[in-house]
Amino acid sequence: MERAMEQLNRLTRSLRRARTVELPDDNETAVYTLMPMVMADQHRSVSELLSNSKFDVNYAFGRVKRSLLHIAANCGSVECLVLLLKKGANPNYQDISGCTPLHLAARNGQKKCMSKLLEYSADVNICNNEGLTAIHWLAVNGRTELLHDLVQHVSDVDVEDAMGQTALHVACQNGHKTTVQCLLDSGADINRPNVSGATPLYFACSHGQRDTAQILLLRGAKYLSDKNGVTPLDLCVQGGYGETCEVLIQYHPRLFQTIIQMTQNEDLRENMLRQVLEHLSQQSESQYLKILTSLAEVATTNGHKLLSISSNYDAQMKSLLRIVRIFCHVFRIGPSSPSNGIDMGYNGNKTPRSQVFKPLELLWHSLDEWLVLIATELMKNKKDSTDITSILLKQKGQDQDGTSIPPFEPPGPGSYENLSTGTGESKPDALGGKQEASADCQDVISMTANRLSAVIQAFYMCCSCQMPPGMTSPRFIEFVCKHDEVLKCFVNRNPKIIFDHFHFLLECPELMSRFMHIIKAQPFKDRCEWFYEHLHSGQPDSDMVHRPVNENDILLVHRDSIFRSSCEVVSKANCAKLKQGIAVRFHGEEGMGQGVVREWFDILSNEIVNPDYALFTQSADGTTFQPNSNSSVNPDHLNYFRFAGQILGLALNHRQLVNIYFTRSFYKHILGIPVNYQDVASIDPEYAKNLQWILDNDISDLGLELTFSVETDVFGAMEEVPLKPGGGSILVTQNNKGFHMFIPPSLIQLFDEYELELLLSGMPEIDVSDWIKNTEYTSGYEREDPVIQWFWEVVEDITPEERVLLLQFVTGSSRVPHGGFANIMGGSGLQNFTIAAVPYTPNLLPTSSTCINMLKLPEYPSKEILKDRLLVALHCGSYGYTMA
Repeated sequence: MERAMEQLNRLTRSLRRARTVELPDDNETAVYTLMPMVMADQHRSVSELLSNSKFDVNYAFGRVKRSLLHIAANCGSVECLVLLLKKGANPNYQDISGCTPLHLAARNGQKKCMSKLLEYSADVNICNNEGLTAIHWLAVNGRTELLHDLVQHVSDVDVEDAMGQTALHVACQNGHKTTVQCLLDSGADINRPNVSGATPLYFACSHGQRDTAQILLLRGAKYLSDKNGVTPLDLCVQGGYGETCEVLIQYHPRLFQTIIQMTQNEDLRENMLRQVLEHLSQQSESQYLKILTSLAEVATTNGHKLLSISSNYDAQMKSLLRIVRIFCHVFRIGPSSPSNGIDMGYNGNKTPRSQVFKPLELLWHSLDEWLVLIATELMKNKKDSTDITSILLKQKGQDQDGTSIPPFEPPGPGSYENLSTGTGESKPDALGGKQEASADCQDVISMTANRLSAVIQAFYMCCSCQMPPGMTSPRFIEFVCKHDEVLKCFVNRNPKIIFDHFHFLLECPELMSRFMHIIKAQPFKDRCEWFYEHLHSGQPDSDMVHRPVNENDILLVHRDSIFRSSCEVVSKANCAKLKQGIAVRFHGEEGMGQGVVREWFDILSNEIVNPDYALFTQSADGTTFQPNSNSSVNPDHLNYFRFAGQILGLALNHRQLVNIYFTRSFYKHILGIPVNYQDVASIDPEYAKNLQWILDNDISDLGLELTFSVETDVFGAMEEVPLKPGGGSILVTQNNKGFHMFIPPSLIQLFDEYELELLLSGMPEIDVSDWIKNTEYTSGYEREDPVIQWFWEVVEDITPEERVLLLQFVTGSSRVPHGGFANIMGGSGLQNFTIAAVPYTPNLLPTSSTCINMLKLPEYPSKEILKDRLLVALHCGSYGYTMA
């Protein structure tokens, strides 16, 4: 307080004398008085204050211990800087980081301040604590004009910082072309390495600085790796810098082949390699063809290595498919890639582009011969004996380096039985013993199936890249038909091979139909796992419901108009984001999370079949629904049908259950399965009975005069409706089918109509014993506690409808998934139904946390009170609950 009064008195005396404020006597107080004036370059005021003051102009203050000269240099306050220098300020005083005023002026590009500091003998060679000089700062920021003035005073333009980096290194890293030229003109060492061996060219390539790299190469920069063997080209490819790679190849043509060989490096990101090769291929037609031919040659070499049992299967398989994927990508994006549907290279069209596939023909030929060989063995009589060695040695090829290798090398003595998966008895010495023919064939398949399947996948990819999207190559269809028995044998032995290598079966209905009986014979559980594994492949790892990036990702719907508002927000939402995750919030409510999403699906399930929308009508069996033939009474029926399909697709995509069951014919339409007259039974049993009679009897002379049309009651009036509706002018596409926007038709065909119902709607009945078996207890409850025993007795006593309400109250869904309560999903995956203890108070109702499927059950004093409170909660709180 006394100090403040003293300053106030001093100010009063100054005002009386009509002078500026006098500086306090102590430097600490005085410097904070001067600092704002220096920053504003109020040199007159500063000069007057310093004239009759004992203030030390070199006084260092603050945490970084800087002087007022540092402040002036940093802010570009030239007049104050000159005044301080005249007053004796030290131009080479270093702050706590080792920076002089010249460092700060250079960093901020304060040209006039730099000039004045140099006039007063500022040392340009002083390094800060990190070894940085003023020219480092100028190089970092590309201040070439200032650098020209400064290098005249520099004794060593290659002065290194703590990492051994010169100003040229940092200028190259940041791509300052004129600065680089200035430093080179001033004698900077163009090939000087830093402590890790990185040269200026290395730094330019690490950040894709194409023009800077070109300047360095033009001036004779050497192509050198660092101490870890990382080259400038490695850095360019890792970053996907195609333009910089192009410059390197111009000066070092041998690097072209190096890039091609890099496609075999699993550590390099494939998308970066694609990016580089895509750029290089766009430069000219000749360059494009050269890249493709080179990639085809490398793929062929890798393919033949894969067809050698001595090679590492996983490594060679991944390498082959990686190279082929890159090959196909480059082929499609060439300077003028074909899109006319011609299967170029395979139909005799000897255009230059067809030639790039020639090296691969050697691999396809080996593949074909092996499949023919296996087919021959499959056809042999089981009683015929053969020597496995003769089979394995039938064909030999030559590796690219000239060494002779068999497509599949024979196993050594004693190893045969390790490969055998057949039912025949194996002998200890596979090379000398005779085996039953069926066993031999099984062993050939054991050793060859995975390797051949990978090559088949590569063959399919190469065929497909020459065809328009959605079309299957005629050559590949012919290939599958030719080797039908062998491929079926492969699929029989390992059905999952369809997802590993035989994607063409999923993508090509005419081929999948040949194998469907094998797939449908697999357990439903396995097919579900394959379905979701493939459905979500390529999507970012995330929970089924992710935290949205921003508010726009949240589906904000109104509870009082949930169907219409949901239709609007879903139609506007990003399809890809909806596939990754859904976040729903009801207008005016705080709740968000898995439970709210489940509630949303559950409510929409009921709304879809709401008679007010006239979209669906109840079938004759009273439990299922079918599309309403009179839906046109609703002017928005087409948009609403599309929305209904989207909801079903989203529910299946995110493993949510819908509270609705459809007729068999409806599920068949989704699956693309032809309907038959028997499917009519659930819709119109009498009509189905009549159709059956027509099929069973001769109607030639009955005078029925049947046509391919049907009469239907449209609001009391009978109308004749053709069986082929007049909607032919509206094309059905992937974008307007609704359900298939989220669920590819190729994947859903893994199931029949009964299984699709299980996937969409879960089990129709609630098994209480299964519920009890898969329930957990927490917060003090145990299975034997009286309250828990009362609870389960109540669950068994209440109606099936009330059990559904209870399930919905706790989990947000009214359905049990396939597999029972053990497969109930929570906010972060599988989450058992859980009952947690809550202290009892009179009239307290049970609550729930739907995200974790938890029922918070008070410790009721009797079974009667428990049942009463539970039913009140169920009938009054099923919807609109918040997240407890």
